[in-house]
Amino acid sequence: MSGDTVNDDIKAMSFEQALDALEKIVDNLERGDVPLDQSIRIYERGEALKKHCDKLLKSAEDKVEKIRLSRDGKPEGVEPLDSE
Repeated sequence: MSGDTVNDDIKAMSFEQALDALEKIVDNLERGDVPLDQSIRIYERGEALKKHCDKLLKSAEDKVEKIRLSRDGKPEGVEPLDSE
């Protein structure tokens, strides 16, 4: 895996922060007033943000699936997830 230090900050972002950053990138690209070389860089950052959002969503879905319910339908607790 390459050491892409430009996008290292993405790993620490919450889902909401990453989604907000992604929306700003989409707005910039749609306006079309960004130079081509910068467009390529921010597009690549957008791809990294999208992957991060997908990973966070998958993790949240896994947590929801791990919630155990008692016979009367109440949550009894959660099973620990395997951390990466």
